[in-house]
Amino acid sequence: MRTGILRWFGALSAAAVFAATLSAPAAAAPKKEFKVGWSIYVGWVPWQYAEDSGILKKWADKYGLTVDVVQINDYVESVNQFTAGQFDGVTVTNGDALAIPAAGGVDSTALILGDYSNGNDAVILKGKKSLADIKGQQVNLVELSVSHYLMARALETVGLSEKDVTVVNTSDADMIAVASTPDVTAVVTWNPLVSEIKALPGMTAVFDSSKIPMEIIDMLLVNTEALNDNPDFGKALAGAWYETLAALGKGGEAREAMAKLSGSTPESFDDQLKTTKLYSDPKEAVAFARDPALVEAMDRVRKFSFSHGLLGEGAKSPDEVGMSFPGGKTLGNAGNVKLRFDDTYMNMAATGAL
Repeated sequence: MRTGILRWFGALSAAAVFAATLSAPAAAAPKKEFKVGWSIYVGWVPWQYAEDSGILKKWADKYGLTVDVVQINDYVESVNQFTAGQFDGVTVTNGDALAIPAAGGVDSTALILGDYSNGNDAVILKGKKSLADIKGQQVNLVELSVSHYLMARALETVGLSEKDVTVVNTSDADMIAVASTPDVTAVVTWNPLVSEIKALPGMTAVFDSSKIPMEIIDMLLVNTEALNDNPDFGKALAGAWYETLAALGKGGEAREAMAKLSGSTPESFDDQLKTTKLYSDPKEAVAFARDPALVEAMDRVRKFSFSHGLLGEGAKSPDEVGMSFPGGKTLGNAGNVKLRFDDTYMNMAATGAL
């Protein structure tokens, strides 16, 4: 069973999302009940296990809260619902956090940096073994997804640009079948599709996300106003997350349960973990949040988003949407910060302050 999901970089226009937010209720005073949306991906299934195992309830009870985890089969829809105010938190990639809620005017905080793709995404050629051979080819990928971003970054490394290839928008659900046809010679996709396509005759992965570490990030995004009004919400989530990852690290029942939740076998789930840099130790997550490489990565992401029209029709430059980082660093419009990378709650977990 395939377990990939649509990890888009801008599946919805910022203008459309902004319109959806107009009907969303304003953030209320301190509250006790919260909802977090998630979609199936190796780095996000721990959230459902946290709920199923009682770990999340234990941490929510500690702070007198109720936190519900809701699985949404359509990843794009989960981010849309978060942007419209129907969720207090959502699992999302860094590119989508910028291109959808932030570009749509919703102030959001990256509460937990869970992992980055460390080989889960790849450029695969048929009958060729060098990335430079992609020049002039049609490339099948999910347009405006992380695959599109990966291809753009790969092309840069060999002195090429998107003008040197032709993108063929292809659903991830069709990718394996398409890759099997004689006329298709180049695809870009993510695991577990990568593993299956690499196993086809003549297929070679010529570039993968391990070559651009820290750039394709999977994280938990929360509404900034909800977090500021209710800091215990952040504490409960951080506490539950790192306890759940500790359980995953021990293997056994927790790992088997998460593999089942993802629709994978334990062996396939383990393979996906190998190409995912999962920050199980909160100290590592804090270090990542404070690493200048994160700022550099988001600078690349915002430029890609702008060049592909993902920051809204009215955006005149990549600076349209502001971002903030630990230590006071900002990118873009400091007067319009809508995406905040905050290490506060990860650091609480790292120092035992939860």
